[in-house]
Amino acid sequence: MTTKMKLPIGIEFFKDMRTNGFYYVDKTGFIRQLLDSYGSVNLFTRPRRFGKSLNMDMLKTFFEIGTDSRLFDGLEIAKDTAKCTQYMGKYPVISISLKDVEGEDYEMAYDNLGIIISEEADRFDFLLDSSRLNQIEKSKFIRLMRGDFEKPAYLHNSLRLLTRLLFKHYGTRAIVLIDEYDVPLDKAYQYGYYPQMVQLIRSVFSQVLKTNNSLYFAVITGCLRIAKESIFTGLNNFKVRTISDILYAEYFGFTDNEVQKMLCYYGLEEKYDQMKEWYDGYHFGNVDVYCPWDILNQCDKFLESKDALMESHWENSSSNIIIQNILETASNTTRDQIEALISGEYVEKSLVPELTYTDLNSGDAEIRQTYLWSVLFATGYLTTIDRLENGYYKLAIPNQEILGIYEKKILSWFKIKITGNTTKWQEFCIAIKSGNAETTQALLNEFMSDSISIRDTYVKKAMKENFYHGMLLGLLKAEENWIVKSNAESGIGYTDILIEIPQEKTGCIIEMKYTEDGHFDVACAEAMKQIDTNDYTEFLRKNGIQTIHKYGIACYKKNCKIIYRKEFQNLLNFHT
Repeated sequence: MTTKMKLPIGIEFFKDMRTNGFYYVDKTGFIRQLLDSYGSVNLFTRPRRFGKSLNMDMLKTFFEIGTDSRLFDGLEIAKDTAKCTQYMGKYPVISISLKDVEGEDYEMAYDNLGIIISEEADRFDFLLDSSRLNQIEKSKFIRLMRGDFEKPAYLHNSLRLLTRLLFKHYGTRAIVLIDEYDVPLDKAYQYGYYPQMVQLIRSVFSQVLKTNNSLYFAVITGCLRIAKESIFTGLNNFKVRTISDILYAEYFGFTDNEVQKMLCYYGLEEKYDQMKEWYDGYHFGNVDVYCPWDILNQCDKFLESKDALMESHWENSSSNIIIQNILETASNTTRDQIEALISGEYVEKSLVPELTYTDLNSGDAEIRQTYLWSVLFATGYLTTIDRLENGYYKLAIPNQEILGIYEKKILSWFKIKITGNTTKWQEFCIAIKSGNAETTQALLNEFMSDSISIRDTYVKKAMKENFYHGMLLGLLKAEENWIVKSNAESGIGYTDILIEIPQEKTGCIIEMKYTEDGHFDVACAEAMKQIDTNDYTEFLRKNGIQTIHKYGIACYKKNCKIIYRKEFQNLLNFHT
């Protein structure tokens, strides 16, 4: 039996991918495309987890002096023998990632940047023995290796100095690769030292990238295109390749063909439709792509068990703060647009190609919202389905995973908002546990009118029911003295929500339905019938609960209707 290659989850080094038996989706065509169209500085912006870091290490491996050409055997770039002969293994390469340049204050972030550059300098310790460098140059290099950046000018000049020393040693200009360049800016924005970090990054970049005769070209990656006047001031032949551009579109993320090929290799062909629904839907240029992180992790789950549930892997690798920000500042118009998105529709928005984090706090609400929508698009929370005139795009949620992120954030926001009004929320809880269906219905309708709902569109009915289920569940779980279970097994099935209040010998069974076209009575009756037919009260009876309130709830857009019955232990007394 042939042993399958390992799934490369979290593997960021190209050499490890090619020598340790990992499955590799060939993206080496990126090298040929870059050599055919590069500028002196090339910025690639893509959402996180779309293969930026692996591609950067691939570039390093290809160009760096002393590389092992066998690593590229059988790959696409190897077919271009002329480019391999001319460029492979011919350049000194400086490669750094700024993903760990962070800290609660500027001083810590400054030190972390210094450490990263110092460690990269250590890779070139052979320069200390170079006959082409004089003693003064070697002294500067020793300071660089030691991380002596007490004077800011030393850190600002560090990468430029390193390119100059490498050029003098080899007689060949250096290639500079900077991965995740915008992470320090994001962290600085969060912790309140953004202006200082902008100045630092601008100065380091300006010195190494601008009018540097020791530089052959540079490649930079990040999630956002930070405004040129803030970071990339005065750069000549500066090329930006965003997710809207056609060139390079297929080299970040997995194409449909690549996903099908991988599933076939691992014997998971029957999982294709699920993978497509959950992780496809991103449009980069003219190419539809999947998030690689999702595909790799979910394949791994399926290899453990063919019955594994679909999971939100991309979601769990980030805090998703941006969605919370847009909800917290949402106007009524914005809420309507979010409702359209989670209902499977699209919104038309003008997008800003260049951003600064300070624009997210603009005093002008319209400007602020424009920038927030632009960030949602650039970071992968929205995708384009069409490009219109005058910088407008049709935007939609790309797939099931991202839809789930929106819904979770909406439900969290809804819970905080409603429970923050202590009087109303307590009144609602009292009505639920006492069987006051009229008050329960009135308050739930009031809460829903001030929230975001799912419209009556082509979104699957089960998804709509889950949304309202989650909305009510969040409110009920906020009551710490209750035992609240979701999809609890009882009788011969699983009830939507089960509440147990042991100290009062009281419990509730809640079954929720989404009513197509607003037929509340039919849906309520169906919910109550399901409670009775499947004997959902059995669990509570066995636990000694004496009073059981049964609620059949039908929801439609921002409205609901409730029918109610009460059940006593050993004595049935129905009320409609």
